[in-house]
Amino acid sequence: MNEVTQKQLLETLRDAPCSRGAAAKRDLMASIRVSPAGYFVFAALLTFVSVILLRTNRDLAALVVAASAWIVIPIIVATDRLYFDGFTLLRSGLLPLFERLARGRRPKLTVDEIERVEVAAVRTLRRGGIVRYRYRIEISGKGRNFIFASGGRKFREMVSALFPRIAEEKLDARACELRDYLCDPKELHEQVSRLGIAAPSVLENADEKARHRIENRVANPAGAIDDEVERGQLLRAIANRLRVAGRLRESAEAFRRALHLAPHDPQLIYEFARLLRSQASAFSDARLLARAGAALKLALRRGGADARLAERVGESFSEFGQPARAAKAFRSAIEIDRDSFRANVGLAEIALGDGKLAHVIHHYRDAARVAPDAATKRMAGTEADYYSRLNDDDNYLSSELRRMNWLESAGRVQQFSARVSFAALFVALTGSFLDQIVAGAGWALASSSIIGWSGALVVRKFLARRRGLTLTSE
Repeated sequence: MNEVTQKQLLETLRDAPCSRGAAAKRDLMASIRVSPAGYFVFAALLTFVSVILLRTNRDLAALVVAASAWIVIPIIVATDRLYFDGFTLLRSGLLPLFERLARGRRPKLTVDEIERVEVAAVRTLRRGGIVRYRYRIEISGKGRNFIFASGGRKFREMVSALFPRIAEEKLDARACELRDYLCDPKELHEQVSRLGIAAPSVLENADEKARHRIENRVANPAGAIDDEVERGQLLRAIANRLRVAGRLRESAEAFRRALHLAPHDPQLIYEFARLLRSQASAFSDARLLARAGAALKLALRRGGADARLAERVGESFSEFGQPARAAKAFRSAIEIDRDSFRANVGLAEIALGDGKLAHVIHHYRDAARVAPDAATKRMAGTEADYYSRLNDDDNYLSSELRRMNWLESAGRVQQFSARVSFAALFVALTGSFLDQIVAGAGWALASSSIIGWSGALVVRKFLARRRGLTLTSE
């Protein structure tokens, strides 16, 4: 790649819609459907009810229930959307309309009221070096939770419009990655092609020497690149975008080239550790997980006085299941910056895992003291008040322990009922070809299991909320 092409690609990356800086210049209006998982579960339950009604010769009732399941519910799903106008995230649709009529207010959150943003990634398909991720976004604040999932252009528009306006202290590591590196697959493909990164099938079979030959021949036809720093920035951006897109082998190759140009960059080493963690999870390789931990330690050592990097390293260690190393990284962040909000919250969560309530209260109160705005202060203060009451009030502690035990038991009942219901449905469907007695027993067991599953779901919804605790006032 010659110098002119390289500079053109850098300008493309800076001006692309997937870049963080360009998000501020885009149209602020964005909308996306609310995650429809709950609606589909309810539709499946109604479908089962309609089948039971058909078996009992109640054809009209079965028709009404089936129509409600597959006509009314899809309409509700299609109209239930989240909108962002640059200042407020609000929910619109039939169910939010009923909530507005009942409570007299519309479900909404301003950007300043958002307390935290958490992203969960689920692998939905794996083929070669490409992993298809489905991201589930949960935005919470003032007792409200807004949830949506990835799925095309609307998702990218919402992330590009919303995430850059939320303070970084409220975003977890994956949310920051989506904010900075989520982009259109076609644009990403063009950028990868212009950098000369080989396809996953080629990378899988090529050894280290072959990769160097490919790089020198494809990406450097006119000789050595004058500005290695600029090329390293290009490779780093492409590597992270490939990782977010699930193209892990190509991301690893881009990281390898970037680390060859900037082997001592702590931020680059941290991001490479995140890639290794993704590969370890996707390919079930414990050695890659160990390498990811070593890379995080190296990034922390070379990070020097970068408190934000230490916070993110601590969060990554927590994800890796290494609380001792996570606590060390969080303490390093506090030593560098005594006003580190995420480090105090991270230490509180680690102390909670160890059962040290006094430490939990202390760290949450420190987090409330250094909170950057009213929303994070409210969140940390509420957590501190809750655990302080647990620590001081034995009766409240006993009632909360009972609630959590019942909640856990309801979860086990729900899982068991789901397994039994699937087995019973199989017996009912196959038994109808063998013996009606077997089929009837299968339908009866399936009905009981689904009733038990539904009851456990309602109990879990009821028990999920903490008892006798109000939000801390701003």
